[in-house]
Parts: sequence; structure tokens; C-alpha cells
Amino acid sequence: MGEKVTWLGLGVMGYPMAGYLARAGHDVTVYNRTAAKAEKWVAQHGGKSAATPAAAAKDADFVFACVGNDDDLRSVVTGRDGAFATMKPGSIFVDHTTASADVARELYAAGKAAGVGFLDAPVSGGQAGAENGALTVMVGGDQEIYSRAEPLIASYSKMRRLIGEAGAGQLTKMVNQICIAGVLQGLSEALHFGKTAGLDMDAVISVISKGAAQSWQMENRYKTMLEGSFDFGFAVDWMRKDLAICLAEARRSGAHLPLTALVDQFYSEVQKMGGKRWDTSSLIALLER
Repeated sequence: MGEKVTWLGLGVMGYPMAGYLARAGHDVTVYNRTAAKAEKWVAQHGGKSAATPAAAAKDADFVFACVGNDDDLRSVVTGRDGAFATMKPGSIFVDHTTASADVARELYAAGKAAGVGFLDAPVSGGQAGAENGALTVMVGGDQEIYSRAEPLIASYSKMRRLIGEAGAGQLTKMVNQICIAGVLQGLSEALHFGKTAGLDMDAVISVISKGAAQSWQMENRYKTMLEGSFDFGFAVDWMRKDLAICLAEARRSGAHLPLTALVDQFYSEVQKMGGKRWDTSSLIALLER
């Protein structure tokens, strides 16, 4: 028998993720800041919509969220008409927003005080991963809460794991974004170098992708990068938001991220070129101006 589930935030990620929960047989109520999007989701997937996060979360066993940033998250959780106002003791809030570790710890503590379990559970895999139900989910929180939520998270993910205590999911997402930033800058320079040298880059990639240089970005983005096509999901604006979180956390912890800081500045140049909504592989555009 399905659970009574609420989903807050129907953006490019949340919309299909909520759909997988409905498909898995759960009774889903959705909330979105733009009500028309919620109505469209209900027309497609069933369930119902609500006018506020509090109304949506009333009597739910599980509440999921995927919104923009720390402030958006606080708004739908502890703000006026936030979900915590109506969530029943023993229910669980699963946050898929990429946000700071600080807000994850803050909401975990607020949930504890209200008798509500809280998991910070950012995702990787982009829009395609969400649409294909193949996301990677990195989770912070308590084992018992995670064990209860894991079967629902499984409906839209290929990999999920509890990493550690509250905040650990967000810290792991930061590690993920730091890796991606460095790999994409290296790949951009490599493709630019090879192209400038007059090499057949399809031939080059066919060889080096079978060795130590191989990466997901190489396999999936090298062709579109060479074509100057940057319409493949995760936008530069979003990446800069994520890298700002990484750099702020590094300042607090004392970690040194010189390459990440540099790539963040490169992305700021991409924004100035008009590439705010280009995907993250657009770093190559700076080299080919």
C-alpha cells in the first residue's frame, strides 16, 4: 500500500521525480510556487495540489522538497505556511535541494524539536537523470529515518547512500561539484588544444577515452562542446550557486580550493558572454572567443 506523500517544488528536477512516486503507487499531493505548474502535474499524474506547503504537508507520512536555495528551502519548511507547521510527529522530510550544510543542520534540529525526521539528500544526474529515474542521491541524517525513506527515494534513483550525520549529504554534493568543475575545465582546454593543433578530435577521443583520461563528461559532452552546443541541462547560473556554497564552506573549514575558485571566475565570464542558461560544458566557449 502506498504512502501519503507531499512534494514541494516542481522544477525541471522535482516535476519528474514526483511523477515517479505517483507511478510507484503513492498518494501524492504537490505544491509549487506557480500554481499552474502544480495543476499541470496533477492532470498528468493524478493526486492533488495544495495552495501552501503547510496545506500540502498536512497528514503526510513523507514530505519531499526540491527548490532553489537556502532561502527558498527555509520558506517552504519553517516559513509562514511552511511544511513543519502541519507535519505530524513521526513523519519525515526529505530535502533534495542543493543547499548549504548549515541550513541542513538547522532544519534537522528544527525537525527534531517538532518530532519530524529530516534528511538532506541532494542529487546528481541532472534533468536527464530525473526524467529517467536514474539519479544519484547523497544523504545526511539518522540511519533509522533513512531506512524508512530509502524505498521511496529508490523510485527515482539508481544510487543512494547515507553518508553521515545531518549536513553530510550537502557536503558530498559539494565534493561532486568540485570534481565536475575541474574535469570540465581540463576537458575544455584539451579539446581546444587538439582542435587548434588540427587533430581529428573524434579519433583522439576514441583513443584517450579508453585510458586514464576517460570521464563521464568526455563521453557525453565532447561532441557538443566541439559543436558549441550548450543546451544540455545543468545551467551555468546553477553551477555558480553551487560553487559559491562550496567556496563558503571551504572558507569555514580551512580547505584550499584554488582551481574551484578559478573555474568559478571562468563561469562568471561565461555569464557575461550571455551564457547564464548554457550548460556547464560551456567553459570551452571562453577559449574559443
